[in-house]
Amino acid sequence: MKKIILGLFLFTSIITFAQEAIQFQDIPFKDLIAKAKKENKIVFIDAYASWCGPCKMMERNIFTKKTVGDYYNSNFVNARFDMEKGEGREIAAKYGVRSYPTYLFLNGDGELVSQNFGYMDESPFIAMAQDVNSPNNKKGSLKERFAKGEKDPEFLINIMKLNSTSDFDFAKKASERYFENKKNTEELSKDDVGLLLYFVKSSEDPNYKVFTSRKAEIIKFLPEETYKEFNNQMLLGKIVEQSIDDKNKRINDEYFMKTAEPLVGKYDAQVKLNQTKLTYYEQNANFPEYEKAALDYYKNSDAFEPNELLKAAWIFSDHVKNQASLKKAVEWAEKSVMRGDTSENTYILAKLYSLTGNKDQAKSYAEISKNLAKQAGKDSNLAEELLKQIK
Repeated sequence: MKKIILGLFLFTSIITFAQEAIQFQDIPFKDLIAKAKKENKIVFIDAYASWCGPCKMMERNIFTKKTVGDYYNSNFVNARFDMEKGEGREIAAKYGVRSYPTYLFLNGDGELVSQNFGYMDESPFIAMAQDVNSPNNKKGSLKERFAKGEKDPEFLINIMKLNSTSDFDFAKKASERYFENKKNTEELSKDDVGLLLYFVKSSEDPNYKVFTSRKAEIIKFLPEETYKEFNNQMLLGKIVEQSIDDKNKRINDEYFMKTAEPLVGKYDAQVKLNQTKLTYYEQNANFPEYEKAALDYYKNSDAFEPNELLKAAWIFSDHVKNQASLKKAVEWAEKSVMRGDTSENTYILAKLYSLTGNKDQAKSYAEISKNLAKQAGKDSNLAEELLKQIK
């Protein structure tokens, strides 16, 4: 009889415990959104990874609290997704989940209305939910509200912060409305300046007028020299556009230098021109021009990060035949390996040694690359194929 009573007690305790915790819905993502829409609630998603320690601590210590369960179960449609499996991968890509745990709050249109990260104690976890669960976040689609002309500063700031990576164009439009409606009598805050600098990308942007007209306020938060450099980059951006001949897939060096040099000086203009050529000629697979631009830009290789040099070395190893150029690429790859050897940089160095006739060194570094790849559980096929070619 005692065993039966004890069993009933344990069973009842388990049921009570389960009811007190957050009740996570085990249904497809689209059904979660539809349910939230129907019930006029917000979806709460615990975005986790199976290996994440803080995620397990949240599951064990916080999600099981009665106060937490009561609030989340009453006010949200709750779900959990492993971001590295099934639908979790799509959710992670769509909402830019890059760290764990991440807490996503979505409206009935599947739009992000709030996002937070990391382990949180009981009180801040509930406070976060209370802040998110405001009537303002249940008014409907953010894009529809924006299209209707909503100007509330908090609403616009929320759009900027939540969509800056997942939907930059939408966030940029919100920034333009925000600064357009921020009266000149209302001083820019440090946060305002940060948002302005993040979203102004061209001298033709609407926000550029704010950037230039409110310089005195902006340089309270950053050195005037930095302001000048930032301004020059935007001015140069327009010159870059005008210098590109898309029909012939070339950059008009003469026009660029003639227009850019008076603005920023010869040295900075030349640096910007070479950076532009590297990007443009790589994208358009014009490797003879890429080769010339890289040799000019990386002439003083000590001034560059090894990983940047390694990228150029890799492109040379795949597309350049000139021996003098390949020997320069060997120097770039060596700098990366000297910083710390990986299966990638040792493979590139091995390939370049092979292309320049240094077979012993090529074989040695190909072996290193193969071993490093196997130790890290990576694919070692490239190094193994290179070893066969060298022999």
